[in-house]
Order: sequence, then C-alpha cells, then structure tokens
Amino acid sequence: MRELSLTDQIELAERIAACRICRDCPQMGEPLPHEPRPVAILSPTARVLIAGQAPGLRVHETGIPFNDRSGDRLRDWMGVDRAAFYDTARFAIMPMGFCFPGYDARGSDLPPRRECAPQWRERAMAAMPQIELVLAIGMYAQKWHMGEASRKTLTETVHNWRASYFANTSPRILPLPHPSWRNTAWLKRNPWFEAEVLPELKAAVRLFAG
Repeated sequence: MRELSLTDQIELAERIAACRICRDCPQMGEPLPHEPRPVAILSPTARVLIAGQAPGLRVHETGIPFNDRSGDRLRDWMGVDRAAFYDTARFAIMPMGFCFPGYDARGSDLPPRRECAPQWRERAMAAMPQIELVLAIGMYAQKWHMGEASRKTLTETVHNWRASYFANTSPRILPLPHPSWRNTAWLKRNPWFEAEVLPELKAAVRLFAG
C-alpha cells in the first residue's frame, strides 16, 4: 500500500473519527449497543506506536486514550509523564478496536470489535511509515503486528520478547501484557517481566521517542 501524504493522513484521521460501521452495518456479530467514539492518535512524526486493545469506558467518555489507571501504569512502565505520553510528535496511539466494545455478562470489557482492523489498520500503518517501534499490548495487537511470531499464549509471546524486539525487522515489535490492574496477579507470577522487559522498554522509549 502506498504511503499517504499529509493531506491524506488528515483525511484518514477524520474518516476514522466519523466511522460508525460497528453500529450501522456490523460485519461480525451484533451492532455496537451505544454511540461509537473512535479513539486513536495518528502522527506523521512519531517513531513509536502504542498499539493497544480497545478503549475502556473512561476513555470512551473522555475521548483520551489510556486516560485511566491502566494508562498510569503504562506510563510508569515506559518511564514517561502524561505530557510526554500525549505528545503526538513522539507517540502515536492506535488500539486494535477504536471504540469501547462494551461489557460481557461478567462485567469485563469485550474484545475489540472485529470490523475495525480490517477496515482501517493497514491504511493507518501506511499513513505512518516513520514508525520504528510498536509496543504491542495484549494478544490482539500481538497477533496482528507479529503474525506467526506471536505464540499460543500472551505469556509465551511476552517471554520471547527478545526474538521480536531484536529481530531485523522494521518496525521493531516489543510485546507487552495489558497494563490493566486486573493483571496484577500476572505480574506477580512473572517477575521476569519487571526485571527484564521494563528496563528494555524504558531504554527503547528513550531511544525512539527521547
């Protein structure tokens, strides 16, 4: 796919913001039960892409990505403050699903809507050819960005981070678990993540977005 001009990038961002396919003409499953509010930040200059799962309710309400406790933890992992995190010259933010997907019967967030990535992701990535590092947060982002290099489980994929991060590919991929506070137990069971991955994550952020 051809690279997009700045005018094309602006038009693409506007089209994403206006997207309502998951509500008005869903291709997979039931329509989104609430008004869509796509949340994504494309950038013509950022070298780091934060590729998450889908916005939560607070993000949906505010329109600001990672504007919640998960974002606080992610910023701590990255070693940046809010001002740096939302600096569009340094970071692009593009979840796999742009809209809050709602809750399941147990009150947990549903998976990202399946219409979103086929409709927009390749075009959005083509609009940002300067991206050199993708922080692939969660299995959905890892499967799309890493393909066959992703493993059967998130734990395996993240534990194998060196193979993807130091691979001779562009952009580099650094797989991460979701920073949700619901994953605190996972972090306690896997102390190698804090000891091995977080120092490299902070170093990578300094290298590509410093």
